[in-house]
Amino acid sequence: MLVKWIRCTVVDRRGFERGQREWAGLLGEPGFRGQGGGWSRGRPDVAHIFAFWENRVFYDSFMARAHDDLAAVQSGTYSGIQVKLFEYRFDVKTGFEPRFTDADVVRVAHSKVREDRVEHFALMQEKVWNPAMAGSPGMLRGVFGEAPGQEFLVLSMWQSSAERGKYRAGSIERLSQRAQTEEDVAELAGDVVQLEPSWTV
Repeated sequence: MLVKWIRCTVVDRRGFERGQREWAGLLGEPGFRGQGGGWSRGRPDVAHIFAFWENRVFYDSFMARAHDDLAAVQSGTYSGIQVKLFEYRFDVKTGFEPRFTDADVVRVAHSKVREDRVEHFALMQEKVWNPAMAGSPGMLRGVFGEAPGQEFLVLSMWQSSAERGKYRAGSIERLSQRAQTEEDVAELAGDVVQLEPSWTV
């Protein structure tokens, strides 16, 4: 599975939201698995969109055909855009599906990992972080993906920001030490995204 993460700095919020609803046109595209997104909780002018595709072949086919017509509707509504593609590696909690309807917030964590620490980082995600997140009340499901250049994405879906806050408060520092995160990670960026139901496809 291919995970696409789009981050936009928005200048015309109403126009952007109107355009975002047009992406319902993705339904029926071969290999399309689902899309959702919303606004950053920390920066009100930043929007995040997450799209899921069966594989790179279906995605490339869509990009070559229908993408530009759908994207044209949002032209001029944002001043900056970053797009990254990640290959699925494993679930965070079991049974990941690209569904957004039961989630309230998504936490996105983007790591650039030191070259000699990649396998250790992935192992710690599986053995330390995943069980901790999976055991947290309100954590629904998540996905761990990898991109060339030792880049990794962890997406986790939560029933509410209050539930996510409970997980964060007690355990992040302790888990970081156990996983030796500082030794593994060269750069770490993250955000909490308030999902907009009307953007879900």
